[in-house]
Amino acid sequence: MEIPIFTVDAFTNLPFKGNPAAVCLIENELQDNIYQSIAAEMNLSETAFITKRNSMDFSSGARFGLRWFTPKSEVPLCGHATLASAAVLFYLKKNVNPVVVFETMSGELHVRQHGESLIMDFPLNKPQPQDQHEIKDLLKAVVGDLPIQDVCYCPTTWNLMIRLADTCDRSELTSLRPEAEALLKNDSTGNIKGVIVTMKGAPNAQPGYDFYSRYFAPWYGILEDPVCGSAHTVLAGYWSEKLNKKKMLAYQCSSRGGELELELRDDGRLNISGRAQIILQGTLKI
Repeated sequence: MEIPIFTVDAFTNLPFKGNPAAVCLIENELQDNIYQSIAAEMNLSETAFITKRNSMDFSSGARFGLRWFTPKSEVPLCGHATLASAAVLFYLKKNVNPVVVFETMSGELHVRQHGESLIMDFPLNKPQPQDQHEIKDLLKAVVGDLPIQDVCYCPTTWNLMIRLADTCDRSELTSLRPEAEALLKNDSTGNIKGVIVTMKGAPNAQPGYDFYSRYFAPWYGILEDPVCGSAHTVLAGYWSEKLNKKKMLAYQCSSRGGELELELRDDGRLNISGRAQIILQGTLKI
């Protein structure tokens, strides 16, 4: 069996920046263990599998199945691999539709082109305040002795969100080096699959980022996800209320770095916009 496969750097206009995802075009559904084995072989934070619907090809179809796998497990939602999947359909397959619809574990996700960007229609996942005492060991394992302003939890995405105090500098966020083992060992709740660390941005300095973040997910076999779209469904819900803004520009401060444009919609959903670079294409033979 031969499967077309691509590597796409998402949320960037430069190669080797943003978040890389593998994208596979699947003619007919495969067994789950094959999807998982391919994702483990690619060893990226996510591998996306696009499947055809209604016998339409990848250039003319408007509706596709989409699943995401980390090297260890399937995940219910992934922003950067969705952006990467749309990039393959629009840029390489020259899909003729103004909007493509992905059927996923998180419902239907719509993606459209807008200039040089791709706009994804995602759910908005507002986090709830979290008691810090219950998870004090985990907080220390993540941020050490840095002052914390807020701690929230999102049960929909299983994400813990830690907001650093406004007295912290961006360099303190980028300098964090939590260890996967320490995070896993100090989670006593069993309800956490990822940790977001965020801080207020510098909206008055160019290019005007409203907030910064990093994302750690050793529970999924990924110590740090370089640019995480699904984490921004949580961050957007939090920062929109704190900043009283519906449109925001975010930067994820991993070593690769990535930029996301966010817009809360009147229907309660979230538009996530970003660019993508296809850097590799080939054939997987299994």
